[in-house]
Amino acid sequence: MRRFSSPFTHRRLALTPLAAAACWLCVSLSAQAQSANDEASTLPSVGVSASAKRQAKASIAGLGDGPAWQQPVQAQTFSEEMLKDAQVTRLADLTKLDASVSDGYNTVGYIDTLTVRGFTLDNAYNYRREGLPISAETRIGLDNKSGLEVFKGTSGIQAGVSSPGGMVNLLVKRPEGRTRTATFSLDSSGSVLGAVDIGDRFGEQRQWGVRVNAAIERLNSPVDASEGHRRLAAIAVDHVLKPGQILEAELEHSYTSQPSIPGFSMLGSVLPSASAIDPGINLNNQPWTQASQFRGTTGSVRLKSDWGQGWRSTISYGAQYLKSNDRAAFPSGCDAEGVYDRYCADGTFDVYDFRSDDESRTTRALLAQLEGKVETGPVKHDVGVSFLRSVHFSDLHMASFNYPPVGTGNITGNFPDLPADPSLQYPNTDRHERSSEVTLRDAMQWGDWRAWVGLRHSQIRRQAIRADYSFVTPVLHKTANTPWAALGYTIAPQTQAYVSWGEGIELMYAPRKTANAGAPLPLFKSRQTEIGVKGQTQGEHGVHNWSLAAFRISKPEGATTPTDVYVMDGRSQHLGLEASWQGRQGPWAWASSVMLLDAKRKDSMYAANLAPTNVPDRLIKLSGAYTFKGPLALTAQADIVHEGRRWVDVANTTRTPAWTRTDLSLRATQGWQGQTITWRLAVQNLFDKRAWREAPNSFDHIYLLPLQARTVSASAQIDF
Repeated sequence: MRRFSSPFTHRRLALTPLAAAACWLCVSLSAQAQSANDEASTLPSVGVSASAKRQAKASIAGLGDGPAWQQPVQAQTFSEEMLKDAQVTRLADLTKLDASVSDGYNTVGYIDTLTVRGFTLDNAYNYRREGLPISAETRIGLDNKSGLEVFKGTSGIQAGVSSPGGMVNLLVKRPEGRTRTATFSLDSSGSVLGAVDIGDRFGEQRQWGVRVNAAIERLNSPVDASEGHRRLAAIAVDHVLKPGQILEAELEHSYTSQPSIPGFSMLGSVLPSASAIDPGINLNNQPWTQASQFRGTTGSVRLKSDWGQGWRSTISYGAQYLKSNDRAAFPSGCDAEGVYDRYCADGTFDVYDFRSDDESRTTRALLAQLEGKVETGPVKHDVGVSFLRSVHFSDLHMASFNYPPVGTGNITGNFPDLPADPSLQYPNTDRHERSSEVTLRDAMQWGDWRAWVGLRHSQIRRQAIRADYSFVTPVLHKTANTPWAALGYTIAPQTQAYVSWGEGIELMYAPRKTANAGAPLPLFKSRQTEIGVKGQTQGEHGVHNWSLAAFRISKPEGATTPTDVYVMDGRSQHLGLEASWQGRQGPWAWASSVMLLDAKRKDSMYAANLAPTNVPDRLIKLSGAYTFKGPLALTAQADIVHEGRRWVDVANTTRTPAWTRTDLSLRATQGWQGQTITWRLAVQNLFDKRAWREAPNSFDHIYLLPLQARTVSASAQIDF
């Protein structure tokens, strides 16, 4: 069948007049900054400094390098070392580190989906890699990542298009001098990992740098028949062109293959007991079951220049190419009882042969940024201008997800083999999107006062094409402005109170099983107001960072009309209170965070004005570590994760109970023949707690995902 040729396909990254003007402005200001510094004999050199394991700020916020307590946002940066100590091996594991982050739909063998402040992050728009847009509709390896950033709240000024919960940014390992690390790990489920991290600098002035990461892993889990494998290879290089100017490039390729594990569900109107169901049961276990596969190649090139006198610029280009095969013997609904969002009352369910093979997704982005410092009388300004040009294409083809189902199963997992139905009758929807965005910002300071203002102007073109060509929408052209502003006052030494307000936009499409499935919906804005106070104390009692923030987020929502058309209808309102405290004193280190959330649906004509599903009303994340004195550096760490009740159904008749999980870990570091060996031993879900971890309403269905059974893991990291 001939593929439809989109008018976007051949235009690549051609510049609009607005884009050209923005680029000219960046170049012009760069030249002026360089000219102002011509009298300087040397330019500052490019260097690398080590960062703390955990910081209450993130570069993706775009607010500069000031201390965390001065930034009027809530954010966190987690270093590679901290991720290893906390046994974070995939993006879904971020849910144990911060109370604002919880599960969206996270199961073995599938992509990671997160919620922040109660809103599900859009995997196509809310993820960045080194500040460049990427798609997280894949499995992302962390072996070559130096850290992860989480930004909380509406991100219209940071990203333009994004859901209002927040953003996740992945930081890539760069050359930092001599690096020689080998890691070997295994766990009680049978997973085995081997990885290397090697880097160095070369040349007479060490102007060349290279870093290589490689990993191979046999995947397994406590769930039956969940064996898989993955691999990753990555390289990062840089060249210091002259003092203050560095050219960087990096490339990674990853592949993951593992069966995905479907969830359980409501049994009629009854919530089954998590204690009575074995979390190791695999409902996706048929002779014809195939692994879901995710392949990705991602790279970027970046030129960083320090022009002196506080001026610097960055020009980056990144590209990502994803391929995936999404497959499952998929349990969904109960045709026998005429209900399709849950299982039958007796524990049986319909089984579908779902196959969506050869899915392709392409993302490309060009980002130019210029930042500098200006003084106007008593006011100091930290100004910035940026231009972002990005494109995203998805090509998903026809899929197998056919009615009637191939048979029935039951929640015991003991049901007969069913026939396959791989016929391609279900049409996916392709999306072609392109945006040009210009951002201006100014951070001002005078005395104890600070103010921030910013504006992002976005020009967006998009088109939807159903795989069977039952519709091809015209190219839609839209523009949107997303402002952001904040005001802060230093109320005590290293303590600031602030208030902020901002907007964001989303690209929304009608969901499946509606008359206009896949059709683009109008642009609507989300809005956030936040009030907070942040502080830092440092002295003989150690270093402490703390924050308290209250927020209100309003987001447009959609609903299906009686004529089965999906339209914008009403809004969601999330009112929340966040608190965090992290610090170190002597041998002790700790981190704690709490979020209380009141989420409601409002002003809808076609949907119930109730609380959203799968959003916990409270979250508490606690972590404490103690380092023992002695010839062997030994650190013991405990992590406690508590999540409150979640509504299971849209009618708000059933809630999952709250649950608490405890993880323990030990880290020991020793020297051996001139090398350093770091041993790690961890137990996840120490008390083998049985609970429904989350209750996502995905694919028009209620699913119940259990806590993973107790798992023991051990690793050895050798630095040589």
